Amino acid sequence: MKLNTKLVMIMLTMLVVATLVLFLLNQFSQNDLVQEIQESSTVVSKAIQLSVEDLTSEEESSRLSEYLSHAKNKGINEINIINNEGEIINSSDPAQVGKKREIKKLEKGLKASRRGGGGGSLKPYDLVVPVIVGDEQLGYVQINLLLDNIRDIQHANFVRRLSATVLVFMAGMILIIFLARRYTSPIRRLATSVKEVSAGDLSVTFEAGSGDEIGELAANLNEMVKKLKEKEQLEKRLYEAEHLSKVGQLAAGIAHEIRNPLNYISLAIDHLKSELLPTCRDKGGELTSIADNIKEEVRKANYMVLNFMNYGRPLKLKLQQVSYNDLVSKAMQIMQDRLVERNITVVREIPADLPPLQIDPELMRNCLCNFLSNSTQAMPEGGAITFGAALDADNGVFRLTFSDHGTGIEEQDLEKVFQPYFTTREAGIGLGLAITERIIKEHGGSISVASRKGEGTTFTVLLPAPGAAQQKLETREASAQA
Repeated sequence: MKLNTKLVMIMLTMLVVATLVLFLLNQFSQNDLVQEIQESSTVVSKAIQLSVEDLTSEEESSRLSEYLSHAKNKGINEINIINNEGEIINSSDPAQVGKKREIKKLEKGLKASRRGGGGGSLKPYDLVVPVIVGDEQLGYVQINLLLDNIRDIQHANFVRRLSATVLVFMAGMILIIFLARRYTSPIRRLATSVKEVSAGDLSVTFEAGSGDEIGELAANLNEMVKKLKEKEQLEKRLYEAEHLSKVGQLAAGIAHEIRNPLNYISLAIDHLKSELLPTCRDKGGELTSIADNIKEEVRKANYMVLNFMNYGRPLKLKLQQVSYNDLVSKAMQIMQDRLVERNITVVREIPADLPPLQIDPELMRNCLCNFLSNSTQAMPEGGAITFGAALDADNGVFRLTFSDHGTGIEEQDLEKVFQPYFTTREAGIGLGLAITERIIKEHGGSISVASRKGEGTTFTVLLPAPGAAQQKLETREASAQA
């Protein structure tokens, strides 16, 4: 329901309630007034009846005085019986007996009295009724009335109406304050969230709990944040593409300058070991160790150059169906010398019936070598590296795990391990895991890491099953062409 509709309904409801309350109070007041008039008329009729009986009777009676004590509650202040000469021959007030009234000035019917009332706040009225028996008029009955009862009823009705009106509008004010807080609270939350978004926090979610304009605004803001996220990711990809392009240009320029000397140094070391070291028998062992160390350092430098070149080079996947066991064996052949040197064994937990993977064997072998290299550096005292694999048929993915029992990774560094150029080792440049993540993502997979300091590290790779891998690759290529 729209906010305008809600406000209109609230105002109409208040108007209907106020009208209904005032109508009911008016009905009750009218009923009370009618009842009071009926009772007063009955009392006046009774007073007239007694007055006529006294006027037509030759005996003196005190019934008027006795009746007046009861009739005063209904507004009768005084009853006088006047003969045709204007003399008061009987009265509820004995002091009035014998006094004269001017017959000409007696106005028949109900008229305002020229005399003072009985102390009431309203002006009294005189009701003059001629008493006629047959064709003969015997006199007049004068009843002095006070309308305080009717005035009280009208005043009470006014007070009730005023009170009801005040209560209705007070309830309306309370309802308005409640609704104002109810509707301004989500607006304040939206304003706070907008400030957070403007500060760069795109993880904010706007709550769209209602179907009015506020809920519509929240939904629009969520859509805006979603588009901002997409824009941010696009800008990040563009930046990465530009960065990779620059890195590729830089790598192409320095690769020739660095790798040629490294190759020459490596060949020279091999020549020295084969030609010169046999002639130095007394220091052969020491020189052999030095030559091996030099060759190892050359190999490390060459490996860093290769990683640098691979990171800046666009990847073109050449997918093939490859046995994971065969892939692990080829990676171990490359890393065999280092594994033996560090006294590290490789444990395979790979099912014999594991289906072949749809991957680029050379790029994926590079990933396995990076995992082995990191694990060997994390276990300087030796240990075991476990290669696990399983097919998650429900989700259509291969789950590959790489576990070691090395030094582990600091908790604050877990989110940084896949960032380019981040490394905690003096000999590294921080591109191994960045390249690994890039290769796996190009295959349509994902990589995650779990580690505890001093207990070891486990990398988990999810790769699509053969059908899903090809489909994702085709989708990505179509998106790139679009």
